[in-house]
Amino acid sequence: MSGRALLDRYKATLSGLARKDRLRTLSARSGLDFASNDYLGLACSPRIAQAVAAALAAGTPVGATGSRLLRGNDPEHEALEAKAATFFGAERALFFGGGYVANFAVLTTLPQKGDLIVLDELIHASAHEGARTGRAELVEAAHNDAGAVDDAILAWRAMGGTGRPWIVVESLYSMDGDRAPLGELIAVADRHDAFLFVDEAHATGVHGPDGRGLAHDLEGRNNVVVLHTCGKALGVSGALVTAPTVLCDYLVNRCRPFIYATAPSPLMAVAAATALDIVADEPERRERLATLVALAGKRAEALGLPASGSQILPIIVGNNASAMALAQKLQARGFDVRGIRPPTVPEGTARLRISLTLNVGEHDVSALFDALADEREYAP
Repeated sequence: MSGRALLDRYKATLSGLARKDRLRTLSARSGLDFASNDYLGLACSPRIAQAVAAALAAGTPVGATGSRLLRGNDPEHEALEAKAATFFGAERALFFGGGYVANFAVLTTLPQKGDLIVLDELIHASAHEGARTGRAELVEAAHNDAGAVDDAILAWRAMGGTGRPWIVVESLYSMDGDRAPLGELIAVADRHDAFLFVDEAHATGVHGPDGRGLAHDLEGRNNVVVLHTCGKALGVSGALVTAPTVLCDYLVNRCRPFIYATAPSPLMAVAAATALDIVADEPERRERLATLVALAGKRAEALGLPASGSQILPIIVGNNASAMALAQKLQARGFDVRGIRPPTVPEGTARLRISLTLNVGEHDVSALFDALADEREYAP
């Protein structure tokens, strides 16, 4: 078989995606930031840059040089984990290289054979991948429906399920900007002796007291595990899993993505620890972001569009091509707004995902909605 023939099936798949207006390409940053997850504007923080520079000058290595269980366990990792456990109110924290791998790591390690994972149907792809790859049974529940989660566990028990249920949700959903009913979900978890695993990716740093997230009042419980990503509002990279000490010890001993991966850079641990300090020290960042959220919600409602009440504001268009065309028109006018298509979102719900960050101001938000009002191809 020729080399060209070997590649034909991949070309055919890409052609099929193009026909469905689902072909992805990479594009550079350009225009006002309405696309990133840098909600608090910390990615270019001078304070973080100075902390990293000071660590470099003091001899902190760029690379960890090995896994945490070999020679890759640096004081900077342990300092970050201790700071994070205190900040979030958990017994222990573990630092991973990113949110995707942390979700995958937890769900392939902690739920055991004979257990049940109940996933919210709109949860991030990393949770789906981890749940499918792990040893537990898997069911999906209707989005943000605690009753559906309860029913799924009851049905599983009726069919003979005897293990431990794991309820897995995001606290703030990345494509809809809506919140999970955590109070109702922890009640379901308590009723069924279940674990609740909360991905705080888009809430960490932004929501809750001192930016501790929407699950802040659940941290420290024996049946709660929380994921805090560092690559969104904290402006750096990596992820922190906060949990009871025994579960973190279990991850250290049994979690293959932790055991066999080179540890994150010690410099990134310094950066993440500094970001937590900024979140605690500068509440005015959250206040400024809340002002932008309120303004965007008001302008959206004036156009007949629903307001999400969070820094993530989806504008549902429906058709893939129409969503991408509208995004391109806004980009041409200087606004970096990205179109989101299936399979990232359900079929028929292609959208613009407007992300509000401190990289823009009130004038910029108003200008974006003025531009949206000018473009009538979208379907409110």
